[in-house]
Amino acid sequence: MSQEKVYFGAGCFWGVQSLFDELSGVIQTTVGYQGGHTHNPTYEDVCTDQTGHAEVVEVVYDSQKISFEKLLETFFKIHDPTTPHRQGVDVGSQYRSLIFYINEDQKEKALSYKEHLEKEKRFKKPIVTQILKAGTFYKAEEYHQKYHEKHGGGCHL
Repeated sequence: MSQEKVYFGAGCFWGVQSLFDELSGVIQTTVGYQGGHTHNPTYEDVCTDQTGHAEVVEVVYDSQKISFEKLLETFFKIHDPTTPHRQGVDVGSQYRSLIFYINEDQKEKALSYKEHLEKEKRFKKPIVTQILKAGTFYKAEEYHQKYHEKHGGGCHL
């Protein structure tokens, strides 16, 4: 097994987690916050839109069972990467579209995939997805973990 990690922000993290959990080769997912300036933010802090953090999902995967490109394909299918600071009814910078990569290989593949989508004109508007080096990941509160498994329904479904 070749275990790797990446972080995706695509709106409400409950639905994003649920959708990545369905993929064969994904070992584990954890929801949390990343990309801001506040240390140890809470959900309430992030919802103020003042922390700079986004709701993200940490995806741990077996790269021998699922390719990074398959993860990118899924990411770009499950949300609208052309809407800055919004996904559906969720509005705020915490819902922005982003990929936090771990290594240069992931960075190059993410940039290349985004460029491919733009050249293909897959979307009517420009893709605003940020592709950034991963920083500190703050795990969200336990009641947010596997939310759809515990409660069903909700965003992205």
